[in-house]
Amino acid sequence: MTLSFFRVLPTYVTGCAFILCLGLATMGCVGAMLADGEIAATREATDALNVIADYELARSASEAGLAQFEGMHRLRPQNTDALFLLTEGWVGYGFAFPQEDYEDAVDRNDEAAADYHKKRASLAYERATFFGLELLSHTGQGFTAAKRNDELLKKWLATHFKSKDDALNLFWTGYAWLSRLELNQDQPELVAELFVGVGLIERSVAIDPTVEHYAGTIALAAYHARPAGEPEEAKRMFELALAETQRKNLVVQLTYATTYACIEGDRALYERLLNEVLSAEDPDPNQRLSNMLAKRGAKRFLGKQRMIDCGFDMGARPSSPKRAGS
Repeated sequence: MTLSFFRVLPTYVTGCAFILCLGLATMGCVGAMLADGEIAATREATDALNVIADYELARSASEAGLAQFEGMHRLRPQNTDALFLLTEGWVGYGFAFPQEDYEDAVDRNDEAAADYHKKRASLAYERATFFGLELLSHTGQGFTAAKRNDELLKKWLATHFKSKDDALNLFWTGYAWLSRLELNQDQPELVAELFVGVGLIERSVAIDPTVEHYAGTIALAAYHARPAGEPEEAKRMFELALAETQRKNLVVQLTYATTYACIEGDRALYERLLNEVLSAEDPDPNQRLSNMLAKRGAKRFLGKQRMIDCGFDMGARPSSPKRAGS
């Protein structure tokens, strides 16, 4: 079974991690409120790097940011802003760097490097899941009992999570859960709990579908596009995301192509969507980094082997391209 949840692309914070952590470490009890204020301010700044389309700068900044967030959490373990930064930060780092390194290694047929980077990405998603569940526990206790089955989980989520802040926390925790599962589909115990990640994101979308530029809708559309899934529902959700984002979030087109179009064998739609990503010229400066990463993905999935993996006959000409939504 291939799930193919293409990861939505988070933002990172830059900041001088080491200096800030040293400054927080010197604070006594009176400084606790100041530390909380620093953490809150850092969270407010997390969108800053997404206006820069420099991959290597993003890598170094995200690594520094994670060191900063881990230090914040060590000093203020009950601070929910720090827990959020760690949840989002580890997912973003895992996707944008170890996962990209893994995909590059796969394309090079470098098995040793692929195994190495897969483990790195898996650890990042595992850590994000750990912090995400800790974050959710501040709003609702009883997750372990609730995840015994889908019915209990939905009841628990509906009872405890109702605000827009909850929607954001649920999204990133659910996304970390699904990212780890997708990368480790050979582990039956993870696949058996697919419903948990889906349930978290479904509740997030039910509360506030606009979170992270409709990222929850994109993730659920990819879920419905899985083999033996619900392709018409997937298509409906992708079209909704395209309309609501005004086609400025290029992750929508990329995910639409690499899940629905690939699984449905629609080569014309597949190529049309990916070429739209590649030809887009900075459609939204506030999503510049995530759109740059989407372009990297589009270029990868237009490679011959990736298209063969979708089942496309590369010796035949595709039918006339049609615009998504037609």
